[in-house]
Amino acid sequence: MTQATGHRLDHLPPAASRLGAVFARPKALAAICVIALAGLGWFALALQAANSGVIAALCRALMSEPVSAATVTLVAGMWAAMTLAMMLPSAAPMILTYAEIADTAAAKNEPVVSPFVIAAGYTAVWFGFAIAATFAQLALTRAALLDANLAAASGLFSGAIFIGAGVYQFSALKHACLTQCRNPFQFFFTRWATTPRGVFKLGLRQGLFCLGCCWAMMLVMFAVGVMNVIWMAALGVVMTLEKIGSGKRFTYAVGVGLIAIGLAFIATSVAAHWPGRAV
Repeated sequence: MTQATGHRLDHLPPAASRLGAVFARPKALAAICVIALAGLGWFALALQAANSGVIAALCRALMSEPVSAATVTLVAGMWAAMTLAMMLPSAAPMILTYAEIADTAAAKNEPVVSPFVIAAGYTAVWFGFAIAATFAQLALTRAALLDANLAAASGLFSGAIFIGAGVYQFSALKHACLTQCRNPFQFFFTRWATTPRGVFKLGLRQGLFCLGCCWAMMLVMFAVGVMNVIWMAALGVVMTLEKIGSGKRFTYAVGVGLIAIGLAFIATSVAAHWPGRAV
């Protein structure tokens, strides 16, 4: 690996070298992502203040029969943008590792493929998730489980989502996928490819590991509001910290926190419907 270069990646083409340099600082990238999402949140609030019926209109469009292709495309685009904003920072260590190995290979005059290709493979997996989430949102809206703000209409449903995501933090599958995400060097070393197709497949496999690690936390967005940018930022930071950290303490702590929030949702919902409570 080319630690001595200070992540300059001198032997890669300029565009690929710049991509590697960007992902050389995952914590800084995560901070930038949070700032950008916060700015997007204020912008969304301003739009809602100007037209408070935007989200309700989108919800009504999802309830229409039949649902138009334009509505599905809009929702899918929203999910695609959200997954990129939340997941690309957490992919930083993987993309940087590939770029460093490719730089070393290029210095030896060996054939290499741009890091953009592995990033494309990784992104393709999350675009697939965005499509699945779009149809899940459509189904949940039709079942009246999402309200006009595109958040869970029931505290019990929200609680179940949080508890499910929290329990998954303790699962063997979660930790197997997280281990692969944290240690991409061994994966690349044993499966190195020198063709665009092969590198794209590497990106797909790393994307699947990431999906296996983070899908449950992504579903929390259904509980808090699909367009809730504060939770987007918070979950994005949590998932990035998981990938660049080590050990299980942080992952377990997140699991406990998610379960606690879920129990609070359920307790609040039960208390609100407790017999004899004033309406």
